[in-house]
Amino acid sequence: MGYDLDNKLVIAISSRALFNLEEENEIFEKLGLNEYYDYQIKNEEKLLQKGTAFRLVNNLLKINDDFPSNKQVEVIIMSRNNAATSLRITKSIQMYKLDIQRSAWSGGNDISKYLKAFKVDLFLSANDFDVKAANDIGIAAARILPFDNDDELSDDQVKIAFDGDAVLFSDESEYIYKTEGLEAFLKHETSNALNNLPDGPFAKLLRVISNIQSKYNNEHTPIRTALVTARNSPAHERVIRTLNAWNVRIDESFFLGGMDKFEVVKAFGADIFFDDQDTHLETTHKSTPSAKVPYKSTSKINSL
Repeated sequence: MGYDLDNKLVIAISSRALFNLEEENEIFEKLGLNEYYDYQIKNEEKLLQKGTAFRLVNNLLKINDDFPSNKQVEVIIMSRNNAATSLRITKSIQMYKLDIQRSAWSGGNDISKYLKAFKVDLFLSANDFDVKAANDIGIAAARILPFDNDDELSDDQVKIAFDGDAVLFSDESEYIYKTEGLEAFLKHETSNALNNLPDGPFAKLLRVISNIQSKYNNEHTPIRTALVTARNSPAHERVIRTLNAWNVRIDESFFLGGMDKFEVVKAFGADIFFDDQDTHLETTHKSTPSAKVPYKSTSKINSL
């Protein structure tokens, strides 16, 4: 029987999300593919610097120490690099002592078509096309934003912060807000307070995380989650009822009513923050690893 990826938290991550490859990407964009390949091969032994998602991956992999015979977290490198240039990336993984054993190298082709074969729950990449393609096929995916991840911050807990509408929940209510305004949004949410919000792109991921949390006592959970949403009273009621109906745990919830999110996200100490709106991410990504969740290509919001 082959190695089973079911019942694990499976994260697929591109090399540019795990490591800082902005200099190398600039070579690719300015000088072309061959120059990029040559540079990577010539610098094979040079350690890559940590990228935006490095801290998240490093802390998540520590969970496996508690389950030596049945790993709960699997991290897979899925990259547009080819096998020849992969050596620098895999050698840096080894030097950082990250337990990442599986990888896929598409040689420049679309990587998203392989995500379901690897049972991926979360895909992180710096490539906007790949992220949107993954989201369209129902994989929780986000585009990593630049972040200077040179600190040595490490914690016994992985801290993940989520926006609500268009991330954990569908973008249905957000569309009403954008097209009809705050009053119509509040009226809609109040009249639907007893109706669960539809799943958003990260709903399944939250359930997988909750399954890992359930294996621990609350005070010893290795993952701590936070909801950081622009909603406030009375629109918060529908959110709370929905999460209860999903039987998932959100450890901390912040209903900000339009306040800036970056100070709350920073105070939470998030290893990563997921949001769909540039207006929030422009401030959070300066102090917290952040990633943008795209709308599906079929979303009505795209037409606005």
